[in-house]
Amino acid sequence: MSTTAKPYHIGRKISRIRELKDMKQEALAQALGTNQQAVSVIENSETIDEEKLEAVAKALGVTVEAIKNFSEEAVFNYFNNIYDNDFSHSNGAIQSNQCTFNPLDKLIEVYEEKEKLYERLLQAEKDKNEYLEKLLNGK
Repeated sequence: MSTTAKPYHIGRKISRIRELKDMKQEALAQALGTNQQAVSVIENSETIDEEKLEAVAKALGVTVEAIKNFSEEAVFNYFNNIYDNDFSHSNGAIQSNQCTFNPLDKLIEVYEEKEKLYERLLQAEKDKNEYLEKLLNGK
């Protein structure tokens, strides 16, 4: 008796894609307009009809072909290629993104800009008060 999974179990593929997208069964159920138990039934089904598969694909944000052709090996190869490419571009060194500006300088700029805005607001209020006083004294 073989313990390996059948190569085309659509429910398992849906389950793995959902998990890779960090989505719970309840969230998928809500997107499908059903309940968690129905999603569990789908994920335990070896086959599902095309209409339901299209709805699941849309809810997961993938194509029907992506679900049908999904394999763990392909996912691992994809991420390994990205990882390998990052190293090949950096000659084996880990690259880190560096700020091209000093965050403290930006903070000081924002603070100074805020001060200028408050000063303008204060001046506008003073001007308004002076105008109102002139109107009152003129009567």
